[in-house]
Amino acid sequence: MKILIKNIKKLVQVEQDNPKLFVAGKDMSCIQTIDNAFLLIDEDKIEDFGSMNSIPDLSNVDELKEIDVTGRMVFPSFCDSHTHLVYAGSREIEYIDKIKGLSYEEIAKRGGGILNSAKLLHNTSEDDLYEQSLQRINEIKKLGTGAVEIKSGYGLTLEDELKMLRVIKRLKETTPLTIKANFLGAHAVPAEYKNNQSGYVDSIINEMIPVVASEELADYIDVFCDKGFFTVEETDRILLAGMKYGLRAKIHANELDYSGGIQLGVKYNALSVDHLEYVGEDEINALKNSDTMPTVLPGAAFFLGMKFAPVREMINAGLPVALASDYNPGSSPSGNMKFIMSLGCINYKMITEEVINATTINTAYAMGVSDKLGSIARGKIANIFVTKEIPSIEFMPYSYGSDLIEMVILNGEIQ
Repeated sequence: MKILIKNIKKLVQVEQDNPKLFVAGKDMSCIQTIDNAFLLIDEDKIEDFGSMNSIPDLSNVDELKEIDVTGRMVFPSFCDSHTHLVYAGSREIEYIDKIKGLSYEEIAKRGGGILNSAKLLHNTSEDDLYEQSLQRINEIKKLGTGAVEIKSGYGLTLEDELKMLRVIKRLKETTPLTIKANFLGAHAVPAEYKNNQSGYVDSIINEMIPVVASEELADYIDVFCDKGFFTVEETDRILLAGMKYGLRAKIHANELDYSGGIQLGVKYNALSVDHLEYVGEDEINALKNSDTMPTVLPGAAFFLGMKFAPVREMINAGLPVALASDYNPGSSPSGNMKFIMSLGCINYKMITEEVINATTINTAYAMGVSDKLGSIARGKIANIFVTKEIPSIEFMPYSYGSDLIEMVILNGEIQ
């Protein structure tokens, strides 16, 4: 069946010819739009688009559904390239601890943080974990997200990491979202390895990675390379081991200090390096002319009251920037990418065009799907959302608390 969406007030983030894999530097301030437009979807793909006066003759189409969206805009669905949305329970008590003044590191040292989530996950059945995670998937779908990367990392044992990855695989198979799985066994050091961190690294390399790879449960491998977590040397060993099994690198880097994780990510051709609160000239120079996407997580910095990544400096240096939600129970308990757009504008002084690029095409690149998603282009997967009646594209990040999404279409099907 074909779907014709007509009388679109503004069709946003269109690419007419030679779609880009990402946009960088000054190009981030540019997007293409078409006023008074149409969009034609055939099965699960975008077939055509343009101005209303150029609609093709569809009189011979047997199955055609027409949708009149007068006064409304159409955007490509958000791509969220960094989440931990498969988790058990919540951590609102730690939220209160933060309000009382405890730092992220202090809470972690008391057995909170990631270790708390690991304990909850261990005591949760796989079916229950799936049902909890499915609710979150349905939530972000309604909020306009059509593709999401989900990390493991709350298991910290082979059995529980596999449990998480199996749930992610099940979500891939049972939901309309495009989902990528990321093995993050090196998220934290389990309590039983408190005095033997190298032993846990050995376990990841010798026990976990081979099984994860043999069961084809992960697309990527990740490490929390930062102060108080995994060192550059340990990260190097883990990424090298993952690469031998065909797992491309991604890295949590420079959230808490200058960790060296960005430079290591570039060395291993990481698809992305994420967080990036601590970025200076050396880090920017390392990222220049690399294939690694700098990915900032505004929700975590907002929730934890951390310093903000120097996004403007990165863009001015010619780098691309992606924005992702970091949806997780401890430091960013929201997958609302529209709010992430707003934080990009408010806290990082990005303009509307920049946050649109940063939450669509650049995040699509950061999860390895920008050839299929992230923009309105012929032949790409038909993942879009229709807004309510809004006056301008600037209204999307401006109206930060409002639900502005009226309809979601994923894989060419109305949700």
